[in-house]
Amino acid sequence: MERLSLHNFMVNVKSSTPELRQTQYQDGRIGVAQHAKISRRSKRVVSVRFSHTRRWWCGLVLGIVLGCAAAATLLTRLDGSDPTNVLGLTPREVRLAERVREMEQQNQLLRRQLSISQNQLIQAWGGDREDGGERGGEGTGNKATPRCKDKEIGVGKCEVLHIAIVCAGYNSSRSVVTLLKSLLFFRRNPLHFHMIADAKAQVVLHTLFSSWNVPHVEVSFYLTDNLAPDISWVPNKHYSGVFGLMKLTLNKALPASLNQVIVLDTDITVATDIAELWNLFSKFGPKQFLGLVENQSDWYLGKLWKSHRPWPALGRGFNTGVILIRLDEMRRSNWSQRWKLIAERDLTTLYSTQLADQDIINAVVKQHPEVLYTLPCQWNVQLSDNTRSELCYLEVMDLKAIHWNSPKKLKVKNKHVEFFRNLHLTFLEYDGNLLRRELFGCNHSRTSAATSPLAQLNEEDECYEFRRACQTHYRTHLFFLDHEYDDPTPDGYDVTLVATLSMDRLQMVEQLLTHWDGPVSLTLYMSDAEAQQFLAYTQSSEIIASRKNVAYHVVYKEGGMSFPPFQNFYPVNFLRNVGVQQVNTPYVFLTDIDFLPMLGLYGYLRRTLQALHPDSSRTAWVVPAFETQRYRLSFPRSKAELLNRLDMGELFTFRYHVWTKGHAPTNFAKWRTATTPYKVPWEQDFEPYIVVRKDVPEYDTRFVGFGWNKVSHIMELHVMGFEFVVLPNAFIVHMPHAPSLDIAKFRTSPQYKRCVKILKREFVDDLNRKHNSDISLL
Repeated sequence: MERLSLHNFMVNVKSSTPELRQTQYQDGRIGVAQHAKISRRSKRVVSVRFSHTRRWWCGLVLGIVLGCAAAATLLTRLDGSDPTNVLGLTPREVRLAERVREMEQQNQLLRRQLSISQNQLIQAWGGDREDGGERGGEGTGNKATPRCKDKEIGVGKCEVLHIAIVCAGYNSSRSVVTLLKSLLFFRRNPLHFHMIADAKAQVVLHTLFSSWNVPHVEVSFYLTDNLAPDISWVPNKHYSGVFGLMKLTLNKALPASLNQVIVLDTDITVATDIAELWNLFSKFGPKQFLGLVENQSDWYLGKLWKSHRPWPALGRGFNTGVILIRLDEMRRSNWSQRWKLIAERDLTTLYSTQLADQDIINAVVKQHPEVLYTLPCQWNVQLSDNTRSELCYLEVMDLKAIHWNSPKKLKVKNKHVEFFRNLHLTFLEYDGNLLRRELFGCNHSRTSAATSPLAQLNEEDECYEFRRACQTHYRTHLFFLDHEYDDPTPDGYDVTLVATLSMDRLQMVEQLLTHWDGPVSLTLYMSDAEAQQFLAYTQSSEIIASRKNVAYHVVYKEGGMSFPPFQNFYPVNFLRNVGVQQVNTPYVFLTDIDFLPMLGLYGYLRRTLQALHPDSSRTAWVVPAFETQRYRLSFPRSKAELLNRLDMGELFTFRYHVWTKGHAPTNFAKWRTATTPYKVPWEQDFEPYIVVRKDVPEYDTRFVGFGWNKVSHIMELHVMGFEFVVLPNAFIVHMPHAPSLDIAKFRTSPQYKRCVKILKREFVDDLNRKHNSDISLL
């Protein structure tokens, strides 16, 4: 892609922004953060105005662009060597301009999608109201809720907003990411997340936040096991189990120094700056410490079915998906004793809660209404099957938070659900890397850009992009799907298959799982949108859905296609390290996704290790690799059948014609007749597929894309004294596929090949220093 100079980029932005705004105005597109007033009688849009959030975003983007232009002008080179670079920009400045341009395009796309969805929803509301009559607001049924008006947010520019979220299990830790994206997209303040999580979710979220590395965001974790004794005595029929009661313990769980907090369910999608909600704390009375939105269903009114007996509630009751809590006042009110006494009393006749903490909180509010502040309904638009949420959003156009409070989530029965779903899916697939933005004027960032590893790199180095890829912080989501592992026979010899893949290799997962029935750790390199496609694929696959011993870890892509051709490397060794780090078995089988193991290989490896009782952790068991050029192959079911295919020319030793050195030391001639394991000497460029103990050294992440990524790992094992032992009755077969983009780059670019050679020399030098060895390259 042709690089634009910063000057041309500025001209494009200045000329396109007014046109974009004019087009949105003429088309009647009204964004999520806009206010639209629709006449009940004429059903026409009579006034449209941009909200504070939209104005802020325009100012932010313009500020970024102007700042980049000023920086570029100061740093302009005078040599004028590039005739297309009218400002004489350095490569770094060009990349910065391209990144800003990409970020603006992404944000424009998101704002346009949100605008279209909101506009369609408003049109649908108008079509549903052909009677022209007055409709009740906030579920009262007898008087309309006043339309919302713009109000200034009385929150300090750099005031830290505290948000508490209860999150348990792998699926919940995946769904909470969409909530986080919506919060980060609109926010203008530093945020501190307080995650009340079980052990599974803590592993996932801690890695996600640390690798995401969003400026002005802090995270604290609180283990649910420490809080469970306070609530586990409460009988609860809600599908969330004991975790649905955790919000009752926040006064004890959160730090005593914390005075107020916003509490959100993981199935919330925020559509505005959360500071607007934080500002409502200022409206609380002296005794009010709970801010809640009225329940939008008839649940607490009873009579939904003949024997329906809900917990006591004030009127329609209140939903606890969004809560404002004044923790200082809650503690002064002796909250823990208060809710427990009321719960014990009501449990004598109701026997269990049906809506978890919501039942108990409503019972407390019923008896002590003075503690309640009623939040506007648009802060919790509830979309379960039986809600009457349209009573809110038909009257209040400025929706703030959408709540998918149904076990069916996005499949809930609501005649307007498609419009809300579009809003949710827009954030679901949004590039989370674009949310790594500084808040101007707030000095809360953990690391300085000037001292970051990237800033220390020499941009004039011809291998700069390789070195940059090595220093990249990849946003990592562990255990993207539900995962369970139980060692079938805890004898210390179980083996996990470890591999990596991108979207173009996704179809190989099902084949792999039919050949390997043991535990698997797969690391996927994908964009946010591709991750959702992967999720849909797994849900439609019976083979994948039936396997709970497969761990899927998503590493999100960095950058976009506007970057230089070598920047989007496949970070293969980083992905391998992620996969190995999350293994629960003592041994790992390190392979690639395009290899199919022989049928029964998992059982064979377990039996072999158990029989040999290896007492040394410095043995690498080599699994011989073969390949076929045929897309349709009757897979050999035994060693004898494989040897016959070799003789017939249907199979070959792996890469015998293009990279003989990679597997020649395996000694295939000896393997043909071997019946017992045999040792082979290490040779340079040897890169077998091996079974080793989990605590094997990590792969060197300087090797990205194609070239020497496995060779370097095997070389380090050799220097550390590992022995390579070939298994006589094991094999894997490489299946044909289109070459990867990285291979194509390597084959066509002399610069790519030069950089791989340079990295090889540097690796060997570092290896010799690290292990006091004397390896040299031939």
